[in-house]
Amino acid sequence: MRRHQRGVTTLGWIMLMIPVAVVFYAGVRVAPIYLNYMNVNHALNQVQSELFGDGATADSIKTLLAKRFDVEGIEFPDVKDIKVSHGTGKWVIEAIYDDQAPLFANVFLLVSFDKSVTLKSGGGD
Repeated sequence: MRRHQRGVTTLGWIMLMIPVAVVFYAGVRVAPIYLNYMNVNHALNQVQSELFGDGATADSIKTLLAKRFDVEGIEFPDVKDIKVSHGTGKWVIEAIYDDQAPLFANVFLLVSFDKSVTLKSGGGD
């Protein structure tokens, strides 16, 4: 009769599952940040499809963006954090921000986002 150990011991399973659990927990903590980014992205794309570059002003763009942020329930970043600039004959809306999620005690996950949208030039149809 052979007396060799087969399979993984309980301690082996624990050592295997700890890294998997940490990665899963980090994913759970970061998921709301990415969902918020998708809402910001959607709001910027809606503003791009609704406005045309020729008739737009920085105030009208920020006003429409604030309404979109209210509808989408976006609290961070604030509309004040969104940069609206006019360059090379077109309006550019830039959302460049960092968001962080607490992981353990004083350890945080920092995620950087950079989304820019250029408004179409020319009047509506």
